[in-house]
Amino acid sequence: MPSLSLAEWIVLTLVDEAPTHGFAVAALTGDGGTVGRVWHVPRPVVYRSLDRLGAFELVRVEATEAGSRGPQRSILTTTPAGAGAVSDWLGRPVEHVRDLRSEFLVKLALLDRRGRGTADLVARQREVVAPLGRALERRQATASGFDRVLAAWRSENVLAALRFLDAVDTHS
Repeated sequence: MPSLSLAEWIVLTLVDEAPTHGFAVAALTGDGGTVGRVWHVPRPVVYRSLDRLGAFELVRVEATEAGSRGPQRSILTTTPAGAGAVSDWLGRPVEHVRDLRSEFLVKLALLDRRGRGTADLVARQREVVAPLGRALERRQATASGFDRVLAAWRSENVLAALRFLDAVDTHS
């Protein structure tokens, strides 16, 4: 599996929902789009992502249709490899607390669009975050100087992340 950017994962996941075209994906990921309000993907990045996903054989052209204001549109769908990759990615927790604001939050939005519950992902995410908090507490207790300040900052971020996961879990 090639390494994909967050924008590419978002585009791939939206294509996996139903056959679509780049303009529709760009509308969803734009400033006013349902996904764009969580993580904005500019239109040129959507089209570059689609090209790259096609090169990796994760999406393919299913059909073409006349565009309402321009050239023909390619209707894209995921390949079996693309659909499998989306399923795996949506269920995988993020590795770093800093990625909760970006990747994790957009996964919650994309799961919601699919009508899928988030409890499993939230539980897996908690399994990743909780040990980080314990390790940072130990580090903070033995650190001095700026290392102690940094450990305190990181520890507070982990505690905030755990509170967020608790709040999300009650609404899953």
